[in-house]
Amino acid sequence: MTWKIRRKVLRLIMESAKSSYPDEFGAFLRAKHGIIYEIVLLPGTLSGGRSVIYNLIAKPIDFTIVGSVHSHPSGFPIPSGADREMFARTGDVHIIVAHPFTMDSWMAYNRDSEQIEVKVID
Repeated sequence: MTWKIRRKVLRLIMESAKSSYPDEFGAFLRAKHGIIYEIVLLPGTLSGGRSVIYNLIAKPIDFTIVGSVHSHPSGFPIPSGADREMFARTGDVHIIVAHPFTMDSWMAYNRDSEQIEVKVID
């Protein structure tokens, strides 16, 4: 599948990551027909300087939730071991945004932690 993300959603993600800095920001991604159009914030999510802990019991049963997004305040959008484990369990597309949280400082991965392309659309 070729994934796409709305530019306004990516901007919202970047602004949310900046607002959370120096802690991580985390949310889930909602898509329809391969287009990511919304983020989903889970109640009870805990953000810290080195991780985001999701309250997965609060994650709705919703097949439009296709993956996750989180920030890396360190500046490196490379998945950690914990990221890889989460990717394998929580969807098909995952985005990591890195400090300084610009439209060029992010990468996307599939559930196997392989880098994939996600096209930004208006």
